[in-house]
Amino acid sequence: MNADQFEVEWHDSGREPQCQPDPRYPNGIDVVLPFAQAGAQHCIAPLPYPARRCGHYEVVCKLCGSSLGLTTAGRPDDPKSVTVQCRLTANGALQ
Repeated sequence: MNADQFEVEWHDSGREPQCQPDPRYPNGIDVVLPFAQAGAQHCIAPLPYPARRCGHYEVVCKLCGSSLGLTTAGRPDDPKSVTVQCRLTANGALQ
């Protein structure tokens, strides 16, 4: 994992959290997205944690171009990392 490999931008919705955090995750959540193929190559993108309030992250891998959005609520149970499938094949070509 290389933190410089990802562009991470947080977008503020301007809203404060309305619900209590999930007490099972007092130190954030490591989000793992389902992979299209079992055993697929993947990367872990660290996220700024905790988020200031409700909003969402835009995450883009600079190597393969994978991108995703991930919501935040400004609570202790917000995501602190996300695991994504890499679009590069074993020989470095894009899938």
